[in-house]
Amino acid sequence: MKLKLYITLGSLILISLGWWGSDIYKNYLNKEQMLPAWNKPKPLEKYTIENLSKTNFEPSKITVDKNLFNFNVAGKKVTGLINIPESGGPFPVIVLLRGYVDQSIYTTGTGTKRVGEFLSQNGYITIAPDFLGYGGSDIESSNIFEARFQTYTTTLTLLKSINKENFPDWDQKNIFIWAHSNGGQIALTILEITGEKYPTVLWAPVTENFPYSVLFYTNESDDHGKYIRRELSKFESNYDVEKYSLTNYLDRVNAPIEYHYGTNDDAIPSEWRDKFVNQMKSLEKDFTNYNHSGADHNLNPLWSDVIKKTLDFFTAKLQV
Repeated sequence: MKLKLYITLGSLILISLGWWGSDIYKNYLNKEQMLPAWNKPKPLEKYTIENLSKTNFEPSKITVDKNLFNFNVAGKKVTGLINIPESGGPFPVIVLLRGYVDQSIYTTGTGTKRVGEFLSQNGYITIAPDFLGYGGSDIESSNIFEARFQTYTTTLTLLKSINKENFPDWDQKNIFIWAHSNGGQIALTILEITGEKYPTVLWAPVTENFPYSVLFYTNESDDHGKYIRRELSKFESNYDVEKYSLTNYLDRVNAPIEYHYGTNDDAIPSEWRDKFVNQMKSLEKDFTNYNHSGADHNLNPLWSDVIKKTLDFFTAKLQV
């Protein structure tokens, strides 16, 4: 009788110890989630504007095949579209940064092809990266915010890679930037990170603070932004969003900027335009503003007039 009792008690103790050990193991597996926010790993902190400004981006070899090119960014391939004038070099280079395009309909050159061809016909090498996840590029990060920040590291690497080895026809003096819509926020962030004086033309750029600049467009998604808001909540619990917002670092912009906005733009509120223009003026930046009556987000039907002003701006800024 006592033996059975001992066996029963021993079994109960072993079962209890098993449950207890299982709980310890589960807690061990989940320890990262249990850590206070200040003690959690922060892999995306390297993408703050301040930290990116301290990062040394190495040039990559650029391979050109007809009008396509590719290069390497942190071990991943990025493709893009390039236009090189047929003769008469050496030539200045313009980096083209497109706006948002849904991946399901994107093809290399979407958002930059027409501009690139026009500027190339007028004596400029134009290079437009697809960015990770687009065209023939490798996949982007599964984290939607890291994917956003990877557009910065892609552009920074591309700019570093503009050299005589990759571009024998480059004039070794002039690098310009043209950007549209979301590409505008990329361009401004790049100017803040580098402090470089790349003459830049912005067409209807996104200039509002992060993350409001993302949340503003969430109603356009199929789930009306539920996924983005959920991921943003996680991001904000670990990171200071102010360190990722271009509006906090406009004083670092040293480049001359020409800004174009259409009064019929249905993607960029006029309040954003007014706020940004006033900020640049108050900071006494080299800044020129054009408002085009009746033009839409793509500056139509005044595209021809705006691209001519864009060309004139780049020509005026040429170093000879």
